[in-house]
Amino acid sequence: MKYIDEFQDPELARRLLDDIHATVTRPWALMEVCGGQTHSIIRHGIDQLLPEQIELIHGPGCPVCVTPLEMIDKALAIASRPGVIFCSFGDMLRVPGTGRDLFQVRAAGGDVRVVYSPMDALRIAQQNPEREVVFFGIGFETTAPPNAMTVRQARRLGIRNFSLLVSHVRVPPAIDAIMRSPECRVQAFLAAGHVCTVMGTDEYPELAERHRVPIVVTGFEPLDILEGVRRSVRQLECGRYAVENAYPRAVRAEGNPAARTVLAEVFEVTDRPWRGIGMIPDSGWRLSAAYRDFDAEARFSVDGMRTLEPAECRSGEVLQGLLKPDECEMFGTGCTPRSPLGATMVSSEGACAAYYLYRRLETRPVSREASPVA
Repeated sequence: MKYIDEFQDPELARRLLDDIHATVTRPWALMEVCGGQTHSIIRHGIDQLLPEQIELIHGPGCPVCVTPLEMIDKALAIASRPGVIFCSFGDMLRVPGTGRDLFQVRAAGGDVRVVYSPMDALRIAQQNPEREVVFFGIGFETTAPPNAMTVRQARRLGIRNFSLLVSHVRVPPAIDAIMRSPECRVQAFLAAGHVCTVMGTDEYPELAERHRVPIVVTGFEPLDILEGVRRSVRQLECGRYAVENAYPRAVRAEGNPAARTVLAEVFEVTDRPWRGIGMIPDSGWRLSAAYRDFDAEARFSVDGMRTLEPAECRSGEVLQGLLKPDECEMFGTGCTPRSPLGATMVSSEGACAAYYLYRRLETRPVSREASPVA
């Protein structure tokens, strides 16, 4: 399949690895931003094939994982109300809130439905004019445009029983927050290719310059990630800190102008809390004043909730790159996909889920001389 098989070629992977081995002369710590990249790295053993001097730190790029606990609790409160049809993507249903999740709300009689796009939720609202239909809009810049388009379509069609529970976040402010942390060890970033497909790369040069870190826009297949690592290491070894696009088949400097236009119309930038990390200024979106009447938080008066994370859950450290999932004492025992303490274990892009799926049975390190992934 084009852009799949050709980016998993083991011979090309070996050449890239040889180049990286020949280039690196000292330890470097790189952070992959996106949870999809983390899963590809762990699934294919890329981190175990790299030179020992290179450490890949898993970043907070899983949209389910960074959705704050208070937002999950707001979703649970809305979904529990009579007359509400609560719509969400499936990966949110098992994310734990305070004491329960959306599956348990559904089991108790709540009308919680899995949909595959926000337009599915809008159609449900058209078909059920006597019910309030809420769509749980989470994610990074990638999923925000279709949610914005759906709200705009609801207004155009005059559908008043539809609203959006918004928990959208933005990547560049998160990179800035990570670099400002006194515990930060990151020296280069593999930026999320799908985010840059929408937003382009114009927010990154200032970050690279301010923090003196290379930022390489990277895809998700093994060769994409190895090329991102290769370019990052080359910059680090020669003291450069520039933005490079290693994903040109999908990313343009200007991004997607149509998507950016609808985002600017429907949303406005706001401060946003990230689960396990805390408040990051200007790191999210909320509905703009022109579309505020579609805001589910205001419609259902759930905007004052305050919550506390479980003390035994260390997902915040995982999301900040301070802890590898299998270094947590609860990993695979007190925290599993069936009984997760945090979203990083249950999300399809969570770092803890990746380690549970691909690494939990390992009893010793895999040799870096192993064959590259086919």
